[in-house]
Parts: sequence; structure tokens; C-alpha cells
Amino acid sequence: MVFAPQRLLADFPAFFRVSEEVVAIVGGGEEALNKARLVAQTSARLRIVAQNVEPHLGDFIAVQGAEHIALPFAPEHLDGAKLVFVATGDEAQDRAIADSAREKKIPVNVVDRPALCDFLTPAIVNRAPVAIAIGSEGSAPVLTQMVREKIEAAFSPRLGDLADFAQSLRPRVERLVPKGLARRNFWRSFLSGPVARAIESGDREAAASAVNELIGQKQETSGYVWLVGAGPGAEDLLTLRAHRVLMEADVIVHDALVPEGIIAMGRRDAERLAVGKRKGCHSKSQNEINQLLVRLGQEGKRVVRLKSGDPLVFGRAGEEMAALRAANIGFEVVPGITSAFAAAADMELPLTLRGVASSLVFTTGHDMAGDVLPGWAKLAVSGATIAVYMGASVAACVAERLISAGLHEDTAVAVIENASRKDKRLFHGTLKDLPQLEERDELSGPVMVIIGDAVAGAAIDKAEALVAKPVPVAA
Repeated sequence: MVFAPQRLLADFPAFFRVSEEVVAIVGGGEEALNKARLVAQTSARLRIVAQNVEPHLGDFIAVQGAEHIALPFAPEHLDGAKLVFVATGDEAQDRAIADSAREKKIPVNVVDRPALCDFLTPAIVNRAPVAIAIGSEGSAPVLTQMVREKIEAAFSPRLGDLADFAQSLRPRVERLVPKGLARRNFWRSFLSGPVARAIESGDREAAASAVNELIGQKQETSGYVWLVGAGPGAEDLLTLRAHRVLMEADVIVHDALVPEGIIAMGRRDAERLAVGKRKGCHSKSQNEINQLLVRLGQEGKRVVRLKSGDPLVFGRAGEEMAALRAANIGFEVVPGITSAFAAAADMELPLTLRGVASSLVFTTGHDMAGDVLPGWAKLAVSGATIAVYMGASVAACVAERLISAGLHEDTAVAVIENASRKDKRLFHGTLKDLPQLEERDELSGPVMVIIGDAVAGAAIDKAEALVAKPVPVAA
């Protein structure tokens, strides 16, 4: 299957070093004042170029001790500047000043004129020396402010104090704590344990004591594996716990069906290992994957084994857990949303329905390929809802054998390709229509088939007919 590529950024996020450098702002009104307040959060030297300034900006210049050139703009007023902000409010003048800045090879930002900007100013969460910048490529400044408010509420005002404390300890830690995994584990404990809590409460003495204790401890270097469900594909259906462990992992071992957008949620410096495992393309056998997880764990790595859907539903996690237990390597299962649930949500389909279907079966279509009718076929006849994973290639066999087992040929069927994703496709029909699924070569993504009387309650108006009905021709 070919996934839609992740949307690329038009702007590359970066931080300019402006300490003791001149940042020039051209303009004397409210927008110039807003940019001046932004620059004043740094240790840059502020220069305001405006023949006339509004009273609030004049007061700000006086309080900050900023340089003020009270003359009509001239290109030499930008000499020595590291950055330039233009806020005159006059488009022709803004353009001319921006051209002057570029001639001097100085990056320029023109307020409210993105087409004239070399860089854009983000919404900023300031926990100096920690800074979080939120941008929208100039498309939605109100949205970036809303995101900023949420981040402001999420992070302690003392986060910068914790960063400063960590910086002051770095030489000591490098001297006393071995490099590699032991040191990474030290910093994980430092940033999320008693030290961080002491800094949060403003108790520097308790923080210093906690650091001494932490340095004296032998850092745990044994490996650990998380078997993580990536869900059906939509990035916002990944669980919070899965996101957290992705950020902790040294190595991410992922299947082919996991979208790149989810893999990218891991630490930037984490090693990524693709292990394939999709129909017709098995880059590693299951035994090789088991051995890989064991080897990484024995090397002391923290590993995320990232699987599409839920690890415990047709994810062969049982074999991986057995291998990890045998090697005495700690592990944890992080559940994910399985494809049947996402597919049912897409179709607004009740998997169980009072008085109609009170049981649910998860199976694969390949269970119907053998000589013996699987036990769940009898449950289908008795009214259970059947969710068939990977059923597209054996749809005809599934339909034929269920009808032979006694399930009515007009039993409702839903087919969902790429459940939860933007490129999902929904189909509805009956059991006798199901063999037509094998003829739909355009369905290249993961396909879920749901069979049962409860399917009749789905929102079929959102779906295509699995089999096109002939149009009557008048005689």
C-alpha cells in the first residue's frame, strides 16, 4: 500500500542567536510596539526607527533604554542589524524597507505581509532558557495563540529553572555518570523525579540533596521493550501512553503498515528499524523479529515494537512476549485501537445491538481457507457480528462457506478500506455481494469486512454499494 505523504512544512523552524545583537524595528505604532515587546524577551539590543512614535511605544522605549532613531527611514538605519521587523502599515513603504534589508542580506519580517517575509514570528512560550515556538506558516495566528495558551498551562513556570540547574550540573554528571544509556537514564530521572519536584516547589536545597542521591545510585541499564499499538492509522487515534513511550525509546521497530507520521512522533535521535511484515512483502520473519527484540533488550536498549492496530489482535505479540520472557527482558503492552473499532466508527455501525447481536467475533479471512469450518461460523449463524481482518482476497470463500453453514445470503455486510484515515473508502452490501470484493483491484489498503444483522444499522448513506445495481431500461 502507498500512504499519502506527510504534509511538508513550508517554513523551517529555527532560533536566531540575537544576544547583544541589534534587532531593528521600523515603525512607530501599535504593531511596532508588539514586535518590540517580543524582542524585549531576549537579550538583543533594540533599535526603533520612526520619526514619530505613539505614546505607548515612546514609554516603552524610555523604560527599556532602547535606541530610537527619530528620523524618516533611510537604509543606513539598518546597518549592523541581525534581524529587521517592518511595521509602518504602508504597503509601498514596507516593501521598500524590506528590499533595503535584503540588499544588506539581513532577514526581514514585514507585519501582516507574509509574501514579503524571510521569516515569520511564532507564538512563544518563554521558560528561558527553554523556549517553545508555535507557528502556522502565517495562516492561522489565532490558532497558534490558542495552542500557546494550552502549552502555557501544561508547563511549570519553573521549567527554565530546571533547565538552568541541569546545565550547572552537566560537568559533574559527565565526570561521575558513565556515558550512554546510564547517563540518559540519569537525565530521565532528573527531569521527572524528586529533583524536578523540588525545583517546582522552589526548594533548591532539597533539589541538591536529591541530585546527590541520584548520582550515587547505579543507573539501571537493562533493556526494556514496549509492544505498542499504533492504532488503525490516524495519528490522533494514537494513545497518550503510546506517544509517551515513543518519546522514551532508543529504538523503534515498526511494521510496514504504520504511517510515517506516527513513526515520526518518536525521539528524533531514536534508531528506526523497519521489519516489513505485510502481505507479499516480509522483510523479516517473525522469528527474526523475536531475535531482534531480544538482542536489543540485551544491549540495554529501550525499544518500542510498533504495530498497526492493537498488538494483541492478530499482531503476533504472543510470540514476541514469549521470546522476551525466555530472555528475562522486561516488557509492557501498550494497547491500540484495533481496526474493527475504527472501521465500525467510520460506518457508524454498532458492533453489538440490543436484541439483534450480543456477541462479537474477530477473525481473519484465512481461517476459512482450510477444510474444516471454523467454530466461529456457527456463531455467525446464531447472530454474532463477525469482523474479518485481511478478508479482501478470500471474500468469495468466506461468503460461500458462511452461506453453506446457514447464514442468509441477504445478511448485511460492510467493507471499509483504510479505516480512520483521510483516504478511507466505505462500501455496503449483502453476503451474496461479498465475492465482488475480490474483483476490486483498486483497494490496495488494509480492508476490514464486517458481517451480521447489526450492520443493517450502519450509516449506509455514507458508503458506496459493493455491487452496482443495474438501471432498469424502459421498454
